[in-house]
Amino acid sequence: MSVLVRPEPFSTEFSRLFNSLWETPAASASRHWVPEMDLVETDDLYLLKADLPGMKQEDVSIEFNDGTLTISGERKAEYERKEQGFFRLERSFGRFSRSLTLPDGIDPDKIGAAFHDGVLEVRIPKPEQRKPRRIEVAWNNGNGKPATIEGSPSES
Repeated sequence: MSVLVRPEPFSTEFSRLFNSLWETPAASASRHWVPEMDLVETDDLYLLKADLPGMKQEDVSIEFNDGTLTISGERKAEYERKEQGFFRLERSFGRFSRSLTLPDGIDPDKIGAAFHDGVLEVRIPKPEQRKPRRIEVAWNNGNGKPATIEGSPSES
């Protein structure tokens, strides 16, 4: 009796391994990668941090359009072409683009960004909440003064 095992866990890994062995650097230069990002909400702002190791500030673009914040850029491959032997590339590179839909009312002029040690930090101030406004109703008894109710407690 033989046992049949589904090969999926290994077949995808073997395919990736064999494809990477014979992949040319020109073909892998157009790869797409997705940098890791964190989005944290505080009381007064949204804080987005993106890990972009090996990139410079001029390699990154940040755009805000119709309530969507888009971060895009390209990390170029750093490799040598070797004529003999083979080598392995595990670091991701290529173009990326990440978009986040933000709540209504964000002021794009107040969004700030800083890039330090391969980490992009984008600070997005929250819009001011529209607070309900209490309107006092002035009761007037005809003489221009607020009406008052006078009386004394009575027992029945």
